[in-house]
Amino acid sequence: LSSIWMAGVATLICLVIAYPMALLIARSRFRTLLLMLVILPFWTSFLLRMSALIGLMAPTGFINSALGLIGIPPIPMLQTDFAVYMGIVTGYLPLMILPLYSTLEKLDGALLEAAHDLGAPPIRAFLTVTLPLSAPGIVAGCLLVFIPAVGEFVIPALLGGPDQLMIGRVLWTEFFNNRDWPVASAVAIAMLALLVIPIMLVRNALGVRD
Repeated sequence: LSSIWMAGVATLICLVIAYPMALLIARSRFRTLLLMLVILPFWTSFLLRMSALIGLMAPTGFINSALGLIGIPPIPMLQTDFAVYMGIVTGYLPLMILPLYSTLEKLDGALLEAAHDLGAPPIRAFLTVTLPLSAPGIVAGCLLVFIPAVGEFVIPALLGGPDQLMIGRVLWTEFFNNRDWPVASAVAIAMLALLVIPIMLVRNALGVRD
């Protein structure tokens, strides 16, 4: 449950950050350049990016060194839930931005113009037109982030504490350290069921058919 909770919170954080970014890219004249900047992190190793976060959040890292210059004492960030959230968000944020951009870019601008002509303020137009029509992109982005985040192993191992229990770490321990394959298999099947059921519900809600 801890793994699911952390993955869900990280997914919501990604959504809050990615939605305005995707909206900005969809309405920008420099969308090609901005999309390249979004995709650019995928050109480097995932492990290398997580290792870079260690250098940023270490007690003597860049962030604490910068805080020390203004008289703020070092803040413990590594081996905490905050570090795990930072790792998941920075690692999977592009997977949230891309499907949102794909959906927002296809929205008909005439619908927003009609809402404004009917007297709807910008916020109301966004809530009644843009947000509902972007629901498929929201769902796709949340699934793309949530599913790998639930089984994440590298991020908790590098950035989390020794008592940081996520499903990927539990599976590794049971398979390779304890050699308890029945328990590990049971955990893997439980995780698969927890992931498949929401996907099926979302597909039915969106009317997706094979």
